[in-house]
Amino acid sequence: MSGTTEQFEGGCLCGAVRFIATGVPKGIYWCYCQSCRRHTGAPVAVFAAFDCEAYIVTKGEITKFDSTPGRTRRGFCARCGSTLTCESLPGPTETHFHVGAFDQAARLQPRRQYFPEERLPWFHIAEA
Repeated sequence: MSGTTEQFEGGCLCGAVRFIATGVPKGIYWCYCQSCRRHTGAPVAVFAAFDCEAYIVTKGEITKFDSTPGRTRRGFCARCGSTLTCESLPGPTETHFHVGAFDQAARLQPRRQYFPEERLPWFHIAEA
C-alpha cells in the first residue's frame, strides 16, 4: 500500500450508529459459542478484531451490555437493535466488530475459528 491506511466503515441497520475502523484487522474469525449465537440470532458469528484505539464512532453511540458480567461486553444500536460489537473484560484492549455491520463486509474474510466445539451439528462451512 502506498502509504495509505485501510479504513473499514460500517454501522447499524437504521443508520443511527456509524463507525470507522482503521488499519489491518488483528484477526477475522468465525465464532460458534452459544453467547454469540444468542446475541446475533444466527448459527454463527463472524468478527473482525481491531485495537480499541483503531476505531471511532462517527455517528450516534454503541450501547453496551455486559452479557457475561466481568467477562464479555456486547455492543448494539439502541434504536434498531443491530448487533455491532463484542469485547472481553476486564479492560478491553480490542473490539470485535460483527463483519455484517461493515459496509463492505466482503473485504473481511474469516481465517480462524473460535469455539468450534460449540458449533451446531447441522452447520458446516467450507474451510477457508
